Amino acid sequence: MAARRQAFAKLLDEFRRTAVLVPLGDGPGPDEERGLLTADFNGIRFILAFSDEQALARYARARGAYAREWTYQSILGARLLDVAVPAAGVPCGVALDCADGPDGMVFPPVRGIVPDEVALDGDDGTPRDVA
Repeated sequence: MAARRQAFAKLLDEFRRTAVLVPLGDGPGPDEERGLLTADFNGIRFILAFSDEQALARYARARGAYAREWTYQSILGARLLDVAVPAAGVPCGVALDCADGPDGMVFPPVRGIVPDEVALDGDDGTPRDVA
């Protein structure tokens, strides 16, 4: 268990120091700002991030949207976790390379990954209500 935690801590540190590609979602209109592409799963929102253009292309292909033009921003992983996640206003984490199955990575909204004030586990480690 300790080795797994250490390996995850190393991956998290690397993610925080790395710029990733974050597609912009479809906004409500052509003149309105578009937000970061997200997906909701079991009451938790996940910002979708990709390690490179090939990972984004695999996601587009899996969604049947390969011909679509994908606009994205390059954002530091730490900025996603420390700024974008709290700004979501709902329980939120980050999904990296989500079309890559077990090669993808999920950074859930828990202490040690996101700021404590938006983490779903409380100071005592017990889960907070998502609803």
